[in-house]
Amino acid sequence: MPVVANRLAAWLACVASLAGGMLVGAAGQASAQGAFYRATAAEIAGGPPGSLIREELRFGAPAGATAHKVLYRSTDPDGKPIAVSGIVIVPAGSPPQGGWPIVAWAHPTSGIVPRCAPSLAIFLFQQIAGSRELLQRGYAIAATDYPGLGTPGPHPYLVGDSEARAVIDSVRVARSFPGLENSSRFAVGGHSQGGQAALFTGMIAKSYAAELQLVGVAAAAPATDLATLMTEDLDTTGGRNLTAMTLWSWAKVYGAPIDSVVAPAAMPTVDRLAERCIEGPLDIFIREKISGPLAQKFLTVGNPATIEPWQSLLERNSARELPPQLPVFLAQGTSDGLVKPAVTEAYMRRLCRAGSPVRLLLMPGVSHGFAGRDGASAAIDWIGERFAGRPAPNGC
Repeated sequence: MPVVANRLAAWLACVASLAGGMLVGAAGQASAQGAFYRATAAEIAGGPPGSLIREELRFGAPAGATAHKVLYRSTDPDGKPIAVSGIVIVPAGSPPQGGWPIVAWAHPTSGIVPRCAPSLAIFLFQQIAGSRELLQRGYAIAATDYPGLGTPGPHPYLVGDSEARAVIDSVRVARSFPGLENSSRFAVGGHSQGGQAALFTGMIAKSYAAELQLVGVAAAAPATDLATLMTEDLDTTGGRNLTAMTLWSWAKVYGAPIDSVVAPAAMPTVDRLAERCIEGPLDIFIREKISGPLAQKFLTVGNPATIEPWQSLLERNSARELPPQLPVFLAQGTSDGLVKPAVTEAYMRRLCRAGSPVRLLLMPGVSHGFAGRDGASAAIDWIGERFAGRPAPNGC
C-alpha cells in the first residue's frame, strides 16, 4: 500500500475507534436517523440540561448489560437549549450503595453530518473498547453522540465546549435510569476528537455541573493544539481530510468564511468528504479516492492558523489547563503521525505547571489509530483507582 494510503488508514483507524474499539467486518450505519432524533422546540424547553426527552432499548450490549438509546436536553456554547442523542448502558446486577459510577465515553470522529451518529452504528458496542470490562467492573457508560450527530446539524466538529456540554449532560441523563439515580461520580475518557472532548469536560465540569463529581480525565492521543494539528499534517491525506472537515463544520457553526482559505475548485471535494460517515474499512478507500484532488488544489493560504477568524477559533478550541488536582491520564503512541508525541508531552508539561497530577503512558511503536485500543487496559485500571479514592500517580 502506498505511504499516503498507509497514513490515511492509520488516521481513519483512529477516527473509527475509542480506546481501541475498532469496527469489525463490513461495518455500517443502521437506517438513517428518524423521528426519534427530532425534538420539537416545546420538548427541548420542557426540562433542564441533562433531562430525558425520550429513550428506547438498544439490544446487543455486552456483559448482560441494558442499553438505552436516549435523546436528552443540553445547551450549546451560547447557552441555547438543544437536543442531543446518545447511549446509556447500565451494568447487570444490583447497584452498589450510591449507585453505579459512570464512565462518560467521548467518541472520536465518526463524521460531521447527522446520519454519522455512533448511536446509529450497527457495531456501536464494539466501538467502545473496554466496554465489557467497564460493565463487568460495575461502571455504567454514558456515550453522547455530540450535537448535530443524530440530531439536526451542523455538527460542531472539534468545538471543545460544545462536546463537553454534551458529555456532561449525558452523565446527567444517565441518572434517569434504575441504579443510577443517586450516582454523582463520573470519569471521562476519549480518543483523538474524544480526547479533546474529555479534556474540555475537565475544564468546565465544575462550573457547568456542580452537582457532579469528576474523579478523573483519560485521553488517548488527544487533539490539544489544533493549529499544529491542522497545519503540520497538510502533506498527508489524513491531515487534509481532517482540515477539510474542520473548515466545513466551522463555516456552518461559526459563519467563518471558508472561501478565504479554500480554493473554489476544491469545494466540491470538501463537500463530498463532509457528507460521508466513517463507518468501516471500505471508507478508507472511498475517502482516499474522493480526497485525491486536494493533493493538487486545496488551500489558497499556506497556513490557515495565521488567518482570522480561523486563528482565533483554533486557539479557542485548543485544550487549556484543567483545575488543579484533577487527575489526568494521557496515552500516546510514539509512532503517531497525526497527534505528534511532542505535542502531547508539551500539553502534559502545561498541566503539570497548573497543578494537575498526570500519568503519561508512552506506547512504543503505536500509531494514532491504535493509541486508544492499546492504552485501554491501563486507562480502565487508572479509572478504577480514581473511583476507589486512591492517590493519583503523578509523573510530573
